[in-house]
Amino acid sequence: MRKRYRVFIKLNLLSLFLLAVSFISITLAWFAYSGLAGVGTEVDVRAWLVEFKKGEDVVTNNIVISLDDIYPGMDTVTETVQINNMGDSDAQISYSIDSARILDEEFIGEDSLMLEDKLSHDYPFHLNINLKKNFVLAKGDTSDVEVSVSWPLDSGNDERDSNWGNAAFNFQENEKNKELQNQDYHANPTLKVIISIKVEQYTGLNDSPDINFLNGNTILYDVVENKKCDKISDTCIKMYVLDVNNKVGDSTVKLLPDLYNNYISGTFDNYQELLNNLVQNWNVSVSPLTIEDIIKVISQDISNSYVVVDGLSNDIIGNVNYQNRLQDEINSVINKNGYYQFLNSRFKFLVTSNCYWINSQYNDKAFSLIKIDDVNSKVYAEDISATCSIVPVINVAKSSLIDNSN
Repeated sequence: MRKRYRVFIKLNLLSLFLLAVSFISITLAWFAYSGLAGVGTEVDVRAWLVEFKKGEDVVTNNIVISLDDIYPGMDTVTETVQINNMGDSDAQISYSIDSARILDEEFIGEDSLMLEDKLSHDYPFHLNINLKKNFVLAKGDTSDVEVSVSWPLDSGNDERDSNWGNAAFNFQENEKNKELQNQDYHANPTLKVIISIKVEQYTGLNDSPDINFLNGNTILYDVVENKKCDKISDTCIKMYVLDVNNKVGDSTVKLLPDLYNNYISGTFDNYQELLNNLVQNWNVSVSPLTIEDIIKVISQDISNSYVVVDGLSNDIIGNVNYQNRLQDEINSVINKNGYYQFLNSRFKFLVTSNCYWINSQYNDKAFSLIKIDDVNSKVYAEDISATCSIVPVINVAKSSLIDNSN
């Protein structure tokens, strides 16, 4: 019978974010979330008013949300804090994990991306953080900071699950004994994370998010005239921004044509020939759609985008931004004969009733994209002899887009 360990998790979001996981028994667990401990900003002559809300409540210091029953096989627990910019200046949002302690191992002054990757992937439970968008425009724009905690019932790695559970249980017992022996001693949690979320005035510098090219935004583009257009036609095609984090300093942007159009189709063996035939009269720079393009997009949903493997529990894709994590994630899915699943409502521009080839091999098959039903779509392994449609990625100079929009 699979062991279950009691868990206590405490999150303090904004300037202080604490996560404590305490394995106390094998039958029950708790989760608690404490959020938003204040914001520091620089104020110029313009009015600066950024409000944080959880649900209908304006969040202030030391807000605590308690959630029960964290255990293997739990439903994913998600907390969302909305950032409202009611001031006169645009703002940009960023976050970093300042430190973490996992059992007796401490990470202080380490790479924030490394710590986030570790929390997302290296333990039986997974903690993920996501910004819906990393800016809020003046006078009413909003964004969300999302935090999710998940714990698959069956991860396929029983040895890791058992080793982590035993180590955490032993650590917590030792901490309890220290506390009993010394009334001034406060037991350490199994894991502690401090994360800072920064809201500051939008600078528009090269490293700032480009507010004109948010992932999923719609742009009409004429592939023959090689410029923006105003009315859909045979050559003026609706397209969507494919880049996940386009910045001001980026000279180009990736666009994905609307998948509801009728494009050329054929077998994967003829992919390049089909692509060449499709774009032979287009005066734009094109490249194949890859699995990396798709995973960067759908992994933004930290509650409903899954890796699905027969015989195992669905596992949230999680953070894929650190070093080789993206490629490791793709290789892992291929090795397990799995596929990716995402919500249609979250990524509408990737929903299609016709299969579309993705120019990435999957052993002796190839990745393809198709809608499962009205709720979900999948990125899966399709036989290369099957007939699917082809869609290119359009690489456009941002200067021409902005110039033509004025």
